[in-house]
Amino acid sequence: MKNRIDYSLYLVTDRDILGKRDICTAVEEAILGGVTIVQLREKHISSLDFYEIALKVKAVTDKYNIPLLINDRLDVALAVDAAGVHLGQSDFPCEVARRLIGRDKILGFSVSTLEEAMEAEQSGADYLGVGAMFPTSTKLDACTVKLKTLEEIKKAVNIPIVAIGGINEQNYTALEPSGIDGIAIISAILGKVDIRGAASCFKLKLK
Repeated sequence: MKNRIDYSLYLVTDRDILGKRDICTAVEEAILGGVTIVQLREKHISSLDFYEIALKVKAVTDKYNIPLLINDRLDVALAVDAAGVHLGQSDFPCEVARRLIGRDKILGFSVSTLEEAMEAEQSGADYLGVGAMFPTSTKLDACTVKLKTLEEIKKAVNIPIVAIGGINEQNYTALEPSGIDGIAIISAILGKVDIRGAASCFKLKLK
């Protein structure tokens, strides 16, 4: 199952961008537009609230057989039986996370250097999120990764690579020569009035 995951149009949620719009409705619209995998990211809420939102979002992703990953929180991922978890450099070490979630769950890891990428692969990551590729308002502390570094990482590892950070309908084509397996989108989908239409535009261009 893990080896057949489609990372091509990877949605990362952000309720600040959604404003008053319902997250479950937004995720469903994005999936109907062509999103292939969803990462639920919640930075400023309680564990209980995160758990409850994750259950609701998982009901939507399960309806369409779309994998749901939980950002940072191994406990929430396990509690809702999500498809997996995505961790960053300041979270649990990759090998520890793998031990906790087992072999069947998806483990994604954020990297910004070739060294981090190779270490994450060796430590059990199933895919890597590389970025930020462009300046992004959703993660102000993110350092920009050069296209050359993205290409080096893609050539050096044998697991899927998803580019993230400031990617939109104008700049994503600059990433295509690297041969990456997917692009992670936040505001360029969720920040649009027509979420389904925005996702659909990316899906059509990625074919």
